[in-house]
Amino acid sequence: MSFQITVLKVLAGHPAGRASVADLTRHVSILISSGSEWADRIKGLAARAPQLDIFGSAFVLRDDSGWQITDAGQQFLAWLEAPARGADCHEQQPEVHVAVAPAAQTSPQPPLLRLVVDNEHASRPDRAPDPMRRTA
Repeated sequence: MSFQITVLKVLAGHPAGRASVADLTRHVSILISSGSEWADRIKGLAARAPQLDIFGSAFVLRDDSGWQITDAGQQFLAWLEAPARGADCHEQQPEVHVAVAPAAQTSPQPPLLRLVVDNEHASRPDRAPDPMRRTA
């Protein structure tokens, strides 16, 4: 889990949100081994998104030249890093739906993504995060 958040953070810090696998590996390994301050920070962020799947949620795209954070990934990271609202520190992440528009056969561009967030979905205060559940 915290590895996936570290990947999002590294990609967000690169030009155009893109990095080669070699660059990504180097930056992630530096951050992961940098000490308890980074680990504690990422662990706190991971607690806000216990079921994060950066590829299944289309937050990161992979291709032959590397990995790239999507607009949806940037928005998710901004939400994740925003201070928790009110006394509810364990607010669930918003429900995110990603629709992929079909690309034309002659177009070399990646498909367009549309982010739809359901902010009307009520969080479940009766359900605390399970620290024993392994999600990654």
